[in-house]
Amino acid sequence: MRLAWREIASWTRSRKLLASLAICLTLGIGILVGTLISGHVSATHGFFASGATPLVEPDAVHMSSTFAAIVNKVEPAVVNISTTQIIAKGKGHARRGGDGDDDDDDQSQGGGQTQTDPFQDFFNRFFDSPDQGEQAERSLGSGVIVDKKGFILTNNHVIDQATKIQVQLNDDQTLYTAKVVGIDKETDLAVIKIDAGQDLPTAQLGNSDAVQVGDWVLAIGSPFGLQATVTAGIISAKDRANIGGQFQRFIQTDAAINPGNSGGPLVNIAGQVVGINTAIITGGRGYEGVGFAMPSSTAIGVYNQIVANGHVTRGSIGVSFTDGQSNNPIVLRDLGAPYGIVLQSVTPGSPAEKAGLQAGDVITSVDGHPVHDGNDLVNPIAATPVGSKVTIDYVRDKSEHDASVVVADRTKIVPDDDSTDDTDADNNSSAPQEEAPVLFGLHLAELTMDRARRLEYTGQHGVLVTAVDPATFGEDLGFERGDVIAEINHAGVTSVAEYRQATESLKPGQDILFKVIRHGDTGELLTVLLAGSVPAPGQ
Repeated sequence: MRLAWREIASWTRSRKLLASLAICLTLGIGILVGTLISGHVSATHGFFASGATPLVEPDAVHMSSTFAAIVNKVEPAVVNISTTQIIAKGKGHARRGGDGDDDDDDQSQGGGQTQTDPFQDFFNRFFDSPDQGEQAERSLGSGVIVDKKGFILTNNHVIDQATKIQVQLNDDQTLYTAKVVGIDKETDLAVIKIDAGQDLPTAQLGNSDAVQVGDWVLAIGSPFGLQATVTAGIISAKDRANIGGQFQRFIQTDAAINPGNSGGPLVNIAGQVVGINTAIITGGRGYEGVGFAMPSSTAIGVYNQIVANGHVTRGSIGVSFTDGQSNNPIVLRDLGAPYGIVLQSVTPGSPAEKAGLQAGDVITSVDGHPVHDGNDLVNPIAATPVGSKVTIDYVRDKSEHDASVVVADRTKIVPDDDSTDDTDADNNSSAPQEEAPVLFGLHLAELTMDRARRLEYTGQHGVLVTAVDPATFGEDLGFERGDVIAEINHAGVTSVAEYRQATESLKPGQDILFKVIRHGDTGELLTVLLAGSVPAPGQ
């Protein structure tokens, strides 16, 4: 038995020895493997450092050299214009801590303080009430140098009423004080001049008549005060009217134009200025893809007159019309004219009246050039030197006539819009009450002698339009409240009953011509011919 226990103990000791040897062997193998892996990692790092090829910066490659070349050519002639206008402060609107340096882009935000500020009241009482003084209002715009002597073309609204105008050249921090050479409110253009003591870079003005819809253009200027900003787009439309005044017919572009771009150039691919950026249409305060530039062909004529005379003179013969109404094809057909412009009024004492022209005449040509729209009539006369004569061909009573008319200074014939009185029936407190709603959405009243006197229609006969229903035939034709309907299809109308009798017999599709008397923008009486095809009942 004792012998058996000895054998067991000996076997156990031998087993412990084998287990210890196994453990040592395992540890040794683990250390060896770890060393090999560590060495492998170190070798990898060493290989990256010694075997990689260094990167080399390549030579500059100009992928779009056309735009860059245009910018390099024109941008040195584009300037930043900052203006200061001194205005009287209103009570209760001074701002504590303000520096008065709000630019044109911030003024519409209404940053003035409106609530009572006790600290401001303290300063007002003990420091001469700053609310009663004056403050400087600043704005920003752009311009383009067109003469090396420092003559700059810009917008009139950029420098309008400014007491100080400062110009900053491209890549030059110097502020040069500018003087106004002349302005033209009709086109919103102005010419200013700086004395830089050296010849300045200039931009070449091109022929805007040659641009086509779809052409690439660049707009260069200082939007939001960010000088020398360039945006690209295309010509979206030409000869865009009804944006400004009579002589403002714009190039439309989708190149980004924002506040501060006004007065800067619109440039074609040839590097020529084809427009002066002027306006945008936006639902907010910035670019939405609809911008307008005054064509360079217009700008050249305005510039030349300003630098020569200090102002712009335009010719006129003293007639008025409304595009769309005055060249209505139904009206023209009824009057026996193949095309032309129907005169709505002739200014008393004007050259046109002296030559025998009357309201209702259809002018078909000026100096042999056909008249199809308002531009064809106005532009050649406006460009004719005052005192010269133009030959007017016109149609009256379906017969052709001609007249030689002496051109006069437009400013002596057309009064300033700012001084006109509004005589529209909408603003007349004694406007007549409606008497009878009739066809075409027109609400009518008798034009009594008393009403004619109060509404300044003395001597006129017809029925008075007191209201025009929306989305009706009458609205489509262009009727306005306060109109007097004098004739229907050349038959006189003197009462509501006669109007009803003349219109109720008309059939759908039949042409109808209204002779209408209305007040113009300056209070003069216009003869307006409105025409259309009678709609089907319910339309």
